[in-house]
Amino acid sequence: MPPDSSLLTKVARKLGQAPAYAEGPHPVSILSAAAGCYGLTADIEELTQPTGYDPDAARLFEAIIESAFVVAHADGEFDATEQATFRHVVLLACAGRVAERQVSALLAELSDQLAEDGIDKRIDMVGRVVRRPEQAREVLRVAALLAQVSGGVSQVERDVMSRIAKKLNVGESMVDEVLLEAKRALHE
Repeated sequence: MPPDSSLLTKVARKLGQAPAYAEGPHPVSILSAAAGCYGLTADIEELTQPTGYDPDAARLFEAIIESAFVVAHADGEFDATEQATFRHVVLLACAGRVAERQVSALLAELSDQLAEDGIDKRIDMVGRVVRRPEQAREVLRVAALLAQVSGGVSQVERDVMSRIAKKLNVGESMVDEVLLEAKRALHE
């Protein structure tokens, strides 16, 4: 059974907003900012002038999505309904910065890589891209919010989030914090 559409909308809205802990005069969601760069990749070959394209930001977008994707696969099940829901929420959260064909292609590639490499190698790959504590927190925040869509975070999903946190050199307490933040955000 697909999740309630109001829940999907709420999760997507929270993903697209700056997290509660963000600082600065105009805080933004790292996911949204990275999505803007990733969205440019479709047309990059046609561009001949400076574009603002940042390959590191595009890789960060892929890593954020991959970490949530790995958590979604933690229980060994990721059926067509869950896949469609995941894609839909990511597209809503990106608010037009990334095309549907790009998200679909990314998810197909991530599925192939997960099947070929296994979860440990995919977590290692996320760890190679995510370098700063605020990026690590965003990776975990996105995974926590997307996991909420499927009825909450199961123990096996939480365990995968803990493995990601360890790879990103952040404490277990950060997993607890983002899970609590996700629950609070969805009950506002």
